[in-house]
Amino acid sequence: MKKFTTACLAFFIFSFSINAQTGYDIKLNLKGCADTSMYLVNYSWSGNSIMDSCKKIKNGKIQFKSKKDLEKGVYAIVGQNKSSFYFQIFVNEDKKFTISSDFADMVNTLKAEGSKENETAFTYMKYMTNKSREFNAVITESKGRKDSLAFLTGKQKVFSEETKKYEDDFNLKNKGSFFCDFLNLNKEKYPTDIPKAKNGRPDSVYQYYYYKAHYFDGINLKDDRLIHTPFFADRVKKYFESVIVQHPDTLIEETDKFFDKCAPGTDIYNSMIGYLTYKYENNKTMTFDNKGNTVTFEKAFVHICDKYILSGKAKGVYTEETEKKIKERVDITRNLLTGAKVPDIQMFDTIGGKAVRKMGFDTAKTSISISDLYNKNIDRIAPLYKSLYQVNAKYTILVFWAEDCGHCQTEIPKLNENLKELKGKVDFKVFAVQTKAELFEKWCKFIVDKKLDFINVYEAIPFNNLRDKFDIFATPVIYILDKDKKIKAKKLGADQVVEIIKIMEEVEKKKS
Repeated sequence: MKKFTTACLAFFIFSFSINAQTGYDIKLNLKGCADTSMYLVNYSWSGNSIMDSCKKIKNGKIQFKSKKDLEKGVYAIVGQNKSSFYFQIFVNEDKKFTISSDFADMVNTLKAEGSKENETAFTYMKYMTNKSREFNAVITESKGRKDSLAFLTGKQKVFSEETKKYEDDFNLKNKGSFFCDFLNLNKEKYPTDIPKAKNGRPDSVYQYYYYKAHYFDGINLKDDRLIHTPFFADRVKKYFESVIVQHPDTLIEETDKFFDKCAPGTDIYNSMIGYLTYKYENNKTMTFDNKGNTVTFEKAFVHICDKYILSGKAKGVYTEETEKKIKERVDITRNLLTGAKVPDIQMFDTIGGKAVRKMGFDTAKTSISISDLYNKNIDRIAPLYKSLYQVNAKYTILVFWAEDCGHCQTEIPKLNENLKELKGKVDFKVFAVQTKAELFEKWCKFIVDKKLDFINVYEAIPFNNLRDKFDIFATPVIYILDKDKKIKAKKLGADQVVEIIKIMEEVEKKKS
């Protein structure tokens, strides 16, 4: 009995392997085709890619064949110059079929043998193409008529009614087919019975919320075939970039709703994780929440990484090394979201800097030598520190810059000049950190030459880890902190600082 069971199991595995690797065999008989080569092009989230080619075409006989499997979805048949798009074919369960057509009238002569999905698609294409041709003929006929507008309006109404009836009947007959799902992906869902607003016009607010609520109606986001169509990427991007409000809190809510409709591990699920994390991490736009606090799109980035990547829901999408780097990036970003309290930093001003340099820190190169110097001179160093947390002001403008940075040489004097507008009106101070200790002399000269009215400090002893604590990969970097050293705004340009503080002051006045 054991031997029989083992033999049966072995046979089952062998049979399954053969069935799972049957590959594809797609033949095209294209009468009148002058191309000598042809390409089978796949649609995907990241763009189109050539999956197969036929370089020996004779009398329009083309074959795409392989033992490898094809992803289910829509494929384009493209000519030898790679810009000649001829028609689309549908690859579903049937991966061995023949398509025939005559270039003299390609649409009306398209036939499929061995593929019900393609025959269904070609039937629809023929009807719609011929209806379009009929209407174009009517447009030509209307030219020169005195009643051309009325004539066209009447004809258009008839065409619309006929087309709608055909589509309704077609969808009912072919409900559940991949081709119907494909068509639905490109259909906009607008309301028909629109209530009137108080001004007597159609209610635009109702229209928006209806459109948003029904945007993905009939679209099965668990079906990976949809991602291999020419419509999917554009439809999803439109929703997340144009349809919904571009605010981090809204995007977080909508992202969660979207992923609830997907299946973990699918191509759609994995592609969307990559798309949304990249989109939100790189969106540096700053906006305000309903309480008047600033917020950045990094909030959405952290949320997606926490919930869908670092939680383990995206296993297999990223390597362990990549996940580790993502976690490092997320932890840095999380600690610098607006509302977070920044860590204290210990710096030295120009006077304290000169004293520290005389202790030998200007020539110390290794971490060991720096630590030795620090321990040896700790009692002399401690009184010289200028701490960020010592700054007492309603707003602390925290600036990181480098004297040899060309952009800083423009932005820092501009910030100094712009802030004069707030002097005597708003309680603020500037804690400006020079990030390169080796530029001490040039930094001191720049402060004097530009008359920088800041708390000017620099990192003579590199113990603060500024790069990770404040995400400094390029300078200048400007933060606005509140009295408790919580981030009010971040990564600002010199021209934005005064404007943002004014807005915050205005919001505060309205609250009170």
